[in-house]
Amino acid sequence: MSQRQVLQVFEQYQKARTQFVQTVAEVASKPQNIETLQNAGVMQLLRPLLLDVVPTIQQTAALALGRLANYNDDLAEAVVKGDILPQLVYSLAEQNRFYKKAAAFVLRAVAKHSPELAQSVVDCGALDALVICLEEFDPGVKESAAWALGYIARHNAELSQAVVDAGAVPLLVLCLQEPEVALKRIAASALSDLCKHSPDLAQTVVDAGAIAHLAGLVGSPDPRLKRQVFSALSQVAKHSLDLAEMVVEAEVFPAVLTSLKDPDEYVQKNVATLIREIAKHTPELAQLVVNAGGVAAVVDYLGESRGNVRLPGVMMLGYVGAHSENLAMSVIVSKGVVQLAITLSEETEDHIQAAAAWALGQIGRHTPEHAKAVAQAKVLPRLLELHLGEGSSEDLQAKSKKALKNILGRCVHLPALEPLLHDAPPNILKHVVGQFSKVLPHDARARRLFVASGGLKKIQEIGVEPGTVLAEYIRTINQCYPEEIVRYYSPGYSEQLLERVEHYKPNI
Repeated sequence: MSQRQVLQVFEQYQKARTQFVQTVAEVASKPQNIETLQNAGVMQLLRPLLLDVVPTIQQTAALALGRLANYNDDLAEAVVKGDILPQLVYSLAEQNRFYKKAAAFVLRAVAKHSPELAQSVVDCGALDALVICLEEFDPGVKESAAWALGYIARHNAELSQAVVDAGAVPLLVLCLQEPEVALKRIAASALSDLCKHSPDLAQTVVDAGAIAHLAGLVGSPDPRLKRQVFSALSQVAKHSLDLAEMVVEAEVFPAVLTSLKDPDEYVQKNVATLIREIAKHTPELAQLVVNAGGVAAVVDYLGESRGNVRLPGVMMLGYVGAHSENLAMSVIVSKGVVQLAITLSEETEDHIQAAAAWALGQIGRHTPEHAKAVAQAKVLPRLLELHLGEGSSEDLQAKSKKALKNILGRCVHLPALEPLLHDAPPNILKHVVGQFSKVLPHDARARRLFVASGGLKKIQEIGVEPGTVLAEYIRTINQCYPEEIVRYYSPGYSEQLLERVEHYKPNI
């Protein structure tokens, strides 16, 4: 056998390996092929190819493993059990940039599924290797490493702390300053995942100077970058007053408000979330948002959005309205109550309806004027319907009931209360009747209208036990009218009149 023939055997073997990994990587990108590959024992066949002498075979084998691990947690578990992770981590430090990207992809694909799998990635020493990759010259390697670190950090505070302890935060902040938009995007996402778990973790990110760089990106033309920037700022601001004030001091207002009209609905949602997380802490911060035009902007955004995108805006109006009478009035003046009423009637998901009910209750609980503004938006019958609805969740029923009580406790606008006399259950009815008993003794016109509208008749039809609070309210109302009027509207009075007619002996 000649030398050429001998070498040809090696060439054929290399071609076969190359064709195998390329085909597996391609086939693994389609979900319908995953089970077949798994049953064929693809993991055991790919593992030795990670140490192949040919770099392209190594890279393609890692890519194929990443695609498999990305598919579900069983395959990610198989990567862990196959002792593949230490091999990848070792190679991260030694190999070229293409392999590093593929290896980081595998680590990310394993870590994303659960805290346990992410912990397995940490236990094999991946964090130090990934952090070193953040210092690489190639932006693609940095991006892959930042992505993997973010997927590890997103699960819980312990894993986030491990990422922080590995020294990732200052390097992620440096990535925000790189020219590549994709790298900025992934770095902002990773910082957001780090911040979300605790005030201490958020403080670590702030101490690394992240806020100024994130705030500088709020005007970016790239919607996916803006999504992550607003998400990261929200995750910082949500934890405490001090952190929220740091975000405000970065002069994000009023610049962020223009993004409430962004064509990308996730940008809108994340901006509304940021405004909510700032406004919720104190009346002073809420006032700052109001002064910047935040309430009017959020009301407009609620009018133009639907579904879950509305939720942070609904809650923001509730937080602002809860702080004080003046702030609640600023929501009313900005037509916030009208928009919340529309949301309450249009939305079908319980958690959005519950948020709208809660927000309306917070705005209407301050004074009769606030309650009147809420009641005039015709929300009381809708709140009652949601409270009584069999299809409503427990949370929606409870929030609707609480909102009704908050508004009814202040509402003296009787025309808005009258429909509830006919439909409300006893636990709500006593609050409604209680408000009538407060107003009618002092308002002659209201007494007349109450009779004309059938309210007095309805009051007489309510069956109550003597000595209860409701009975006392009804007694107070009845004392506002002549005895014969009350008798006239009492159940059975017409029969009594007919009986008197029958027994009447005319004097002829």
